[in-house]
Amino acid sequence: MPKLLQINPVLRLSTSTGRIMREIGDVAIANGWESYVAYSGGRDGLVQCSSQAVPVGNKWDVLFHGCSTRLFDRHGLGSVCVTKRFIEQLEEMDPDIIHIHNIHGYFLNYKILFEYLKRRNKLVVWTVHDCWLYTGHCYHYASAKCGRWVGGCGRCPQRGEFPKSWFIDRSAKNFLDKKKAFTSLKPENFVIVTVSEWMREEMKRSFLSDYPFRVIHNGIDLDVFRPIVRGTKCFTRGTDCFTRGTQCSTDFVTYLGVASIWLDEKGLPDLIRMSGMLNSDERMVLVGKLPKGMKQGLPKNVTHVPRTENVTELARMYSEASVFLNPTWQDNYPTVNLEAQACGTPVVTYRTGGSPESLTPATGAVVEQGDVDGMLAQARRFAAMDRDVVRGACREHALRNFAKTDRYNDYIELYQSML
Repeated sequence: MPKLLQINPVLRLSTSTGRIMREIGDVAIANGWESYVAYSGGRDGLVQCSSQAVPVGNKWDVLFHGCSTRLFDRHGLGSVCVTKRFIEQLEEMDPDIIHIHNIHGYFLNYKILFEYLKRRNKLVVWTVHDCWLYTGHCYHYASAKCGRWVGGCGRCPQRGEFPKSWFIDRSAKNFLDKKKAFTSLKPENFVIVTVSEWMREEMKRSFLSDYPFRVIHNGIDLDVFRPIVRGTKCFTRGTDCFTRGTQCSTDFVTYLGVASIWLDEKGLPDLIRMSGMLNSDERMVLVGKLPKGMKQGLPKNVTHVPRTENVTELARMYSEASVFLNPTWQDNYPTVNLEAQACGTPVVTYRTGGSPESLTPATGAVVEQGDVDGMLAQARRFAAMDRDVVRGACREHALRNFAKTDRYNDYIELYQSML
């Protein structure tokens, strides 16, 4: 029986990478694999799942690694003893495939890990969920419009962003350290999986350009994210209406935005600006955590719904919206676009990263970054269409392309081809 070990700092189902790692493990087990999942014990504690969970480190180690990052910009270079103990566990379980998701989570030392991978000639898959592995510091560079990672970093404009460094800019040295470690594996043993075509094209300019690439888009649970039609366009939860006031008119056109945490990079200022352009029969609903103190200052035609862990409730909100808006300035392949279409709702997004890749002309539209007028015009165009026709087109597209089991089976096929 072949053995699979996956690595990611979190295993929680409320995180996208944690959920993906668990579900790939489930599919691997169903295909006759022995599955292990390694994660930060200091961040998630003890977790039960169908794969054999391997907690790495503890809260104290996460704290010390975090301090090293804040003080010396050495993210991914702490956790020396913890990583050595983890290597001992790896020697014992001897996995056939090691699948990395993220290792930048204050819990592993990437130099020690890759020395082991090279020494033992291990087969490695790395799914690139963000840009940290090929930059000297940041996890994404789009919003900063920074291209220093192409030839070597330095004078990092995002030193104060995750993984934050208070005083020291070590990005040039970090870039060289990562390049040396991550290019130490043989190309025949190392496959890089990007979640979007955009990221694959970006990484062709990185120091990893000589390695084989494979694009595997993320998938979602189409049994959960499906059209839930209640016969009304107002947002209801039990007897409470999500719209302001006491009247729930079926004539309202509702534009929906969803984010775990609303940041400028997610386009929050653009949506607030758009709210001032809406007609009296148009409403906007924002789901997710807002910046501190902002909720009280929202325009009257904008309704805020706190971040929800109830995916059925989220699916209903997608379903009841007229159009889903995603004015993101920095993204690889946003899952929210998939979820909205799976629930029968068209998407309008900026031409950012891999955000347009999940859309077709029948299920959404793409406008240039910052074109709020264009986004509203496209949203109104879709809102004026026959809702049943649009819903059917979105759902059919999702069924053909977004099923998570199909995407996870792509990984199983990749593992088997490497073996």
